[in-house]
Amino acid sequence: MATTGKIHIIGIGEGGLDGVTDAARRLILDAELLVGESQCLSLVPEATAERMAVGTNLAEVVARLAASGDKATVILAVGDPLFYGVARYLCDKLGKDRFEVLPHVSSMQLAFARVKESWEEAFLTNLADHSLEAVLGQIRGAEKVGLFTSDQSPPRLVARTLIDNGLDSFTGYVCENLGSPDERVTRGELSELAEQDFAPLNVMILVRKPTAADRPSDLIGRRLFGNPDEAFLQSRPKRGLLTPCEIRAMALAELDLGPSSVVWDVGAGSGSIGIEAAQIASGGRVFAIEMDPQDYELIKRNAERFGTKNLTAILGRAPDAWRDLPDPDCIFVGGSGRQLSRLVELAFARLKVRGRLVATMGSIDNLSDVQALLRKHCPNVNVWMMNFARGTHQLERIRFEAINPTFVVSAVKAG
Repeated sequence: MATTGKIHIIGIGEGGLDGVTDAARRLILDAELLVGESQCLSLVPEATAERMAVGTNLAEVVARLAASGDKATVILAVGDPLFYGVARYLCDKLGKDRFEVLPHVSSMQLAFARVKESWEEAFLTNLADHSLEAVLGQIRGAEKVGLFTSDQSPPRLVARTLIDNGLDSFTGYVCENLGSPDERVTRGELSELAEQDFAPLNVMILVRKPTAADRPSDLIGRRLFGNPDEAFLQSRPKRGLLTPCEIRAMALAELDLGPSSVVWDVGAGSGSIGIEAAQIASGGRVFAIEMDPQDYELIKRNAERFGTKNLTAILGRAPDAWRDLPDPDCIFVGGSGRQLSRLVELAFARLKVRGRLVATMGSIDNLSDVQALLRKHCPNVNVWMMNFARGTHQLERIRFEAINPTFVVSAVKAG
């Protein structure tokens, strides 16, 4: 039945061979080599094959599999091997064509089944691969969350961290040893879970309480982008000179950020563009370049205020300040000086192919120079003049205060 040269990756549960299909059972019993973590191998005492335990020796495992030839080889994994499992790693190393995958019910599926909640739209992650701090933003906006915890981030630490960050509007469940005789599901407030210890093999589920506000009150106004200007610390003499929230929203839309984008914010000021870019590109890296020491300190304080750990403030004058930085996917250039077009030219040269550059300016002369420069390199350069006013209430009437017109230029670097 086995395909010549194929290695079978088979998901298994605590029930061992009794919990798998007949086809999977035959493959395991007929195998000449069984590979898996010691716990998985112990679930199939009936199998007589040579065994290779998997731990930190992944390079050795890959080498052994690469040399296995037509030897009947089975890799055992808990649950679904493709769901935060070993299958993705091995397929990346040896190629998908080398393997056949027979999944079992994953522990995450079992956990949601035990608490009788759908996981269709839940945010799922593995804290062994991602730090808890790195995923707080996703948890903040989720209705349901499924977490594979780790030794470094056990349930009690997860609960305490969520409480400390104002994310206490969830009911928590800790599902231990799923599928085994000593399986246990604990439901409680996060404050209760923060005082308890649990077995190492567990899945933690968070379900937002139906009566909870969609956002904690102390975070209203802290949007992913387009935050009110007053949300950012600014130096007093220059107050009001940061990129207004309406322009920020437009610039970030044109930057077309991806989750792992590398971004430069050139002439970052107090860092509003860079910080919001870091919130959107939460898995990427953002470099906020500023030559004014006072604003450089403000960037660091604002980054801490918003919790954007993937933003690095760079003190220095462009272009020297970006000399050793990785080539960016996206660049924002803001400013009003005569050297703006020169900065745009030098920055564009470092931009990756199909990367995006957005520049803002208040001078018609800078607009003319920048768009003319970019048209030499790009078939399409987009230009806007943004002229808007904000409504205010005075003496029971609405008045509008005009914001100075701003020109926005964007371009995509062709291949």
